[in-house]
Amino acid sequence: MKICYFDAFSGISGDMIVGALVDAGADWSALEESLRSLNLGASFQIEKTKRKGIGASKFSVKYSEQKRHRHLPHIERIILAGEFPDRVQQNALAVFRKLGEAEAKSHDVALEKVHFHEVGAVDSICDIVGACAALDLLGIDEVRASRVNLGSGTVNTEHGVLPVPAPATAELLKDRPVYSAGPEAELTTPTGAAFLSALAVDFGPLPPLRVAAQGFGAGEKDFASHANVLRVLIGEKTSVSEATSVSVIEANIDDSTPQILGYAMERLFESGALDVTLTPIQMKKNRPGTLLTVLARPETVEPLVAVLFAETTTLGLRMYQAERRVQERSIAEVETSYGRVRIKHSPTGAFAPEYEDCRRIAWAKGIPLRTVIAEAESAFRKSRS
Repeated sequence: MKICYFDAFSGISGDMIVGALVDAGADWSALEESLRSLNLGASFQIEKTKRKGIGASKFSVKYSEQKRHRHLPHIERIILAGEFPDRVQQNALAVFRKLGEAEAKSHDVALEKVHFHEVGAVDSICDIVGACAALDLLGIDEVRASRVNLGSGTVNTEHGVLPVPAPATAELLKDRPVYSAGPEAELTTPTGAAFLSALAVDFGPLPPLRVAAQGFGAGEKDFASHANVLRVLIGEKTSVSEATSVSVIEANIDDSTPQILGYAMERLFESGALDVTLTPIQMKKNRPGTLLTVLARPETVEPLVAVLFAETTTLGLRMYQAERRVQERSIAEVETSYGRVRIKHSPTGAFAPEYEDCRRIAWAKGIPLRTVIAEAESAFRKSRS
């Protein structure tokens, strides 16, 4: 699997994406030719530049069109009329739909009535379509991203001066890990946020890769504090243990019953928790209590917090980020005398029968669970010998 990892330490915008992907090896001639098929009367340029000594590629679109407002159906017709592979068109349409939904929510209007101002202009359309086309030219199977630097301060828009992040940007990156560092400027634009929101499958540390290429896309401004570039790393996924960013939510509880805590655990798993543990602890005033710990993906934190406050007696929570290492896992199936059982296994040789399969068989056949597990383990060992 070929992965493209976007390192958004200085934010992300549409032109930075295209510049970084071309810098990483996307065929510029092929990309330029395909962009002309949009028939927007634009010309395109890629030039080498530097930001704080880092060599980068700057993508720009030249056009004579005056500012105009477009609705989503108009933009969709432009994209579908272009000469691009289906995957490019579908990805570009998905990005614009994400953007339209965010704008609709931010301005409290129906999606079909959203006016695309800045992002409806020729350059923004070309940025988004160009980014999707460049991914296709590079043969990218999966997009991942780091935490996203949003910037700070204010930005001038068609709606006047707005705080950074702009409302649409904040909506697009809801439940994703973001932060603010560097100069007072808009580092992440709605276009860049929509691209990641629509196409990135995960946000966090660099996944295990055999790096084949890297590229740098230059931002418009040249800051004194840091290189204003977007870096991409491209490579094949490897089988080493994967580092992922997780959120840990904790609460000390000394005034709840086992029934309440057991039910809360069930609700947390239903709401997307990766793991939930209940640990006996001794609290103040010599009260026995329970440490409730939830392991979660960053994007599921808010729903899990809501469950904790609704289903437990706690009045406060602790939350922090942690790194999780996960071995690559595969699923195999084995035949037992009782039925088919799935086996989860890793390249190191570790394996375990799927509990739910074994439980279902044991319940249906009226036999001990440990008997089913033992036969499934034996069958898997024989299949590997």
